[in-house]
Amino acid sequence: SKHDRYVMELSSKIKDNYDSVSVNVPVKHSKRSFGEIDIIAKKGNRLDLYEVKCSYRILKAKKQLSRMRKYLNLKNARSYFYCGSSKLLVTV
Repeated sequence: SKHDRYVMELSSKIKDNYDSVSVNVPVKHSKRSFGEIDIIAKKGNRLDLYEVKCSYRILKAKKQLSRMRKYLNLKNARSYFYCGSSKLLVTV
C-alpha cells in the first residue's frame, strides 16, 4: 500500500542515524491489540517513535504517538510525524 511505501521510504532515510530501526511494531496488551507504531528507532538508550501518514494529518498522529508513549511508559522518547505526500518530517 501507499502507507507501507512511505514507511519504507522514511526508514531508509533515517537508518544511518540509528543503531536499529524497527518497522510496523505491534503493541499488545495480553491478547488485545493496542495498535502499531510505524517506526521505532534506537540510538544508544534513546528511543524515537515515528508515525507515518499519507496526507498531512498531524493531529491524529500526535494523538496516536502520545497514547503510545503513555501506554509504553516512554516519557523520554522523542516523537516525529512524517507526511508521505509532502515528504515533511515534523517533531511532535
